[in-house]
Amino acid sequence: MQFHWDWLYLCVLLLSSVNAESEEPEIEVEKFVKNSLDSNIDRSRSSLEVVYKTPKPTGEVYFAETFDDAMLSGWVLSQTKKEDTDEDIAKYDGRWEIEPLKENMVPGDRGLVLKSVAKHHAISAMLTQPFVFDNNPLIIQYEVNFQDGIDCGGAYIKLLSKSDDLNLEYFYDKTSYTIMFGPDKCGEDYKLHFIFRHKHPKTGDYEEKHAKRPDVDLKKIYSDKKTHLYTLVLNPDDTFEILIDQTVVSKGNLLEDMVPPVNPPKEIEDPTDRKPEDWDERVKIPDPDAVKPDDWDEDEPPKIEDDGAIKPEGWLDDEPEYIKPEDWDEDMDGEWEAPQIPNPECETAPGCGTWVRPMMTNPKYKGKWKPPMIENPNYQGVWSPQKIPNPDYFEDSHPFKMTPVSALGLELWSMTSDIYFDNFIICSEKEVADRWAAESWGFKKLVASANEPGMFSQLLTAAEESPWLWIVYILTLALPVGLGILFCWPSKKIDEDVDYKKTDLTKPLTKGQLEQEVHENDEDLKKTNENSNEEGVEDEDFEDENETAEGSHEEEGNKSVSEEDEMKDADESTGSGDGPSKSVRKRRVRKD
Repeated sequence: MQFHWDWLYLCVLLLSSVNAESEEPEIEVEKFVKNSLDSNIDRSRSSLEVVYKTPKPTGEVYFAETFDDAMLSGWVLSQTKKEDTDEDIAKYDGRWEIEPLKENMVPGDRGLVLKSVAKHHAISAMLTQPFVFDNNPLIIQYEVNFQDGIDCGGAYIKLLSKSDDLNLEYFYDKTSYTIMFGPDKCGEDYKLHFIFRHKHPKTGDYEEKHAKRPDVDLKKIYSDKKTHLYTLVLNPDDTFEILIDQTVVSKGNLLEDMVPPVNPPKEIEDPTDRKPEDWDERVKIPDPDAVKPDDWDEDEPPKIEDDGAIKPEGWLDDEPEYIKPEDWDEDMDGEWEAPQIPNPECETAPGCGTWVRPMMTNPKYKGKWKPPMIENPNYQGVWSPQKIPNPDYFEDSHPFKMTPVSALGLELWSMTSDIYFDNFIICSEKEVADRWAAESWGFKKLVASANEPGMFSQLLTAAEESPWLWIVYILTLALPVGLGILFCWPSKKIDEDVDYKKTDLTKPLTKGQLEQEVHENDEDLKKTNENSNEEGVEDEDFEDENETAEGSHEEEGNKSVSEEDEMKDADESTGSGDGPSKSVRKRRVRKD
């Protein structure tokens, strides 16, 4: 009951506050509305002011491309064919388009998109000036988005080596390059290439040097359909760093962390050296002094019949273990051949067919005798050719000085379309690349973050991928709700002044009992009044109640038989289970 009164008080307070607010002058309401409209206008203006602007490179750059002008100016499509490939797919006829992103599109921003499936793609562009590996770092940076995921295909770039005969229309897989960098994936093999071609200073041959795999999980980056930023930093001190989304995922040294190593070994095995004929590489040999024992019988078989075996009783010698089907008609079906079926007669018998003794291990069997092995006293170890100085040895202490580059190219094969490339930059200052990234990739990341679904949608998506999360969600939500209901739900209170026992409401009273209760109540009231007078306190309510009780008592004595029945009904309706005081109070109310 107290709970309901609390709610009533709360409602009254809320109504009072509403009434008080309604009594405020209308000018305050108008002022609030005006302020709200002004704030909405300001908010819309601020959102409109956040507009994408094509990034402009600062400082010295060797190449920069945003594709925001929707033109492939400066880019050349390859017109040649791939060698050692079927004629149907040898041509570089894969299609390229300049398009905005499918998801989280930024108005005004575009990129180069690989559109064809199962075709060779080749496109390239010249640098504004060749990069010479001297005293300045080389920084390569660009964006990739696998918009439809990636099944098998690459998104790496090549920095083409500078040469007088470089023709971009004939750019193909064997065109000389200095550096290859970028993501590549086929099946479950996720790669991030950094390869540079090193020129042998003596022979003039080129050999690819591969950086070790980054110690990170690339699967999510290749499958989340987000735009990622790939950066390669090559320093003049022969160190390098590979970054994804401006976070270092791999770093090392060109002399120590490339496979195969840049510098060859100083010594090699002599290719003319041959192992001597008497060279003994046997660690152990048979004991030449060992003699076969006289009781060694090599003719004993490993298995013999068990002479102690006895044929089980009931063995059906004349019944075959398998029989032909009963419904087989050789005239119609031809001569019966396998498959066979088990003979039903053999199901209850211990066996069918000719009984033979089971085989057991021959205790006399020892096999062919061999002499035991002993240490070879003439053991000379494992032979290997002798070492000689490597005639092709060299020591390149500064592999950073690679072949200069003059063009950037993409030569790719893919089984997935809509691979998005954007915002290429080649420069020598990390600050320039970082500023370029902030104005391009950073803006896209901000838009993508704003478009991400809320926490509830993310939880549902996670549960679709991992159904077991539903159990976690249910337990997490149901437990506090259940506890809240258990401890906060109001319990029903019993009003002692209103609710009575059913037996008390239906208990009848006779006239004599009612008179006796009224008389006892009068005596109690007199004693109470006397006590109150002694203390100097008057209680008019008790006197009125006493007079009423006495009047009722006298009136009861003069009632007729019919009136007594009427009073009896009235007494039964009021009840007498709560004691004399309650009976008197209810009696007085009826009299009034």
